[in-house]
Amino acid sequence: MKYDIKEVSSRLKATRESLEISTKEMAAAARITESEYIEYEEGRKDLSLSVLNACAEAMGIEMIELLTGSSPTLATYSLVRKNEGLPIERRIGFTYQHMAYLFKNKKIEPIMVHAPYEPDQSKPIAMSVHEGQEMDFIIKGRLKFVINSNTEILEEGDCIYFDSSNPHGMIALDDDCDFLAILI
Repeated sequence: MKYDIKEVSSRLKATRESLEISTKEMAAAARITESEYIEYEEGRKDLSLSVLNACAEAMGIEMIELLTGSSPTLATYSLVRKNEGLPIERRIGFTYQHMAYLFKNKKIEPIMVHAPYEPDQSKPIAMSVHEGQEMDFIIKGRLKFVINSNTEILEEGDCIYFDSSNPHGMIALDDDCDFLAILI
C-alpha cells in the first residue's frame, strides 16, 4: 500500500478544518513554526513521521488515518507478512515499513527500516528529533548510531533504547543494514 504526499497533506488539512483546529494550534502540537506547518499541509514539504504522529495525536486519530485515509480496525491482533508493511517515505535512500498499520489504539509504532550502505562515511549524518522514546534492534548488518555527541557501532542482535527528543541519526556501515525501530 503506497500513499501520495499530496493526498496525505490534503487529509491533514481537511481533518484539521473539520475539527476546527487552527494552523497555529497544530504547529504548536507538532513543535514547529506555523509557516512550516502550512508548508506540510500544502504538500510543499515532505511530512516526517514525528510531525504526522504529533498532528494525529492533536486531532485524536491514528497516524495511519492520515497516511492512508482508512482507520485501523483490528483490536485483537494484526499480522503483517514479510515485506508487506505499509511503505512510508521519509528519508531519501532509507525504506520504512509500518508493521502494525491495521491495529487500532497502538501504544507503539513498529517500523522496519532498511538503511542503505553509505560509501562516503565522512558525510555528515542526517539527524532527527521527535517526541518520546525509541528502541532500534539490529536485524542485519552494522549501523553507526549518533545521539548528541555519542557514537555507537551497533551489530546484529544489538539493541539501543533512547530518548528521541535528543538529536540522533544513523548510517549503515560495510553493507546495507536492516533494523526494527519501535517508536513510543
